[in-house]
Amino acid sequence: MRFTHQTLPQRVVFAAGGSPAAVAAEVEALGGTKVMLIASDREKELADPIDKEIPVVLRHEEVVMHVPVEVAERARRAAADAGADILVSVGGGSTTGLAKAVALTTGLPIVAVPTTYAGSEATNVWGLTEGETKTTGVDDRVLPASVVYDAALLTTLPGGMTVASGLNAMAHCVDSMWGPRADPIDRALAQEGIRALATGLPTVAGDSTSVQGIEQTLYGAYLAAVSFASAGSGMHHKICHVLGGMFNLPHAQTHAVVLPHVLAFNAPHAPEAEARVARAFGTDTANAGLAALREALDAPRALRDYGMPEDGIAKALGPIIKAIPANNPTPVTYASLTLLLQAAWAGEPVS
Repeated sequence: MRFTHQTLPQRVVFAAGGSPAAVAAEVEALGGTKVMLIASDREKELADPIDKEIPVVLRHEEVVMHVPVEVAERARRAAADAGADILVSVGGGSTTGLAKAVALTTGLPIVAVPTTYAGSEATNVWGLTEGETKTTGVDDRVLPASVVYDAALLTTLPGGMTVASGLNAMAHCVDSMWGPRADPIDRALAQEGIRALATGLPTVAGDSTSVQGIEQTLYGAYLAAVSFASAGSGMHHKICHVLGGMFNLPHAQTHAVVLPHVLAFNAPHAPEAEARVARAFGTDTANAGLAALREALDAPRALRDYGMPEDGIAKALGPIIKAIPANNPTPVTYASLTLLLQAAWAGEPVS
């Protein structure tokens, strides 16, 4: 056995119902005295109690999906004008992504407070969109120094978003089984992440206020993100990044739709990964486990439901083929990718 695994340095705090005090402690530990608090107006009620406990010099509310370059530039100027020395983000993946965009050019440390299961808070991956093109990269400056998980902040997350965001986390796990740098440690973390998500998500879908279910799902989402940060972006994420940037599709729902199609495509040529995923679900096959979970959650099914045009399939083929890692378990051709995207667009069941 030969491999090299790198673990990212980060402090993680689970503090159900206690995020204001926990965030204040993290800001103080990092020496922050001038906080730029990034939270959209949708997260106002969740961010207000945290605001009261930390030295905020700027409250920044302009958060846009996929982090357009012009939005990032405005946030960077705002941080500089306010003299901020630390960033606190309260929100989902778009909010964390904007904080990362600011940190990328300023080097400011981030304390991330997630309100979805996106997982961006545990990775050193950034993403920016210019026009129809979403560009991602890896830089340790964007890795949040601290993450505060507060299950109480997710008790108001709408059921549909809970399902989509949780399946986005599941996609991190699945991609970590065969990402370009995947190793045995990544696969072990991803397997446990799948088990935790498959346990927590049905609980939360049935009772959105279940703190126990939320914490189990957050635990799974964290493991998903950690394994993904190490393994790297595989076929699934490359497809979703291209489609999301090109057609401005909602991030979590796109991942939720595409995931079963990529799993079915790669599983026959990745027997070890397929077996791990199946064991995590407690089913005979990986596809059966994911299908059962999606059925129980009434998961998003078709890209056309979220605004993708059918003629966009042909437009996306070239950029996706170019982005998919060369070591993807199943060789990808224009013909096979076309069939996969057509099935995901129409919401056809995975055989």
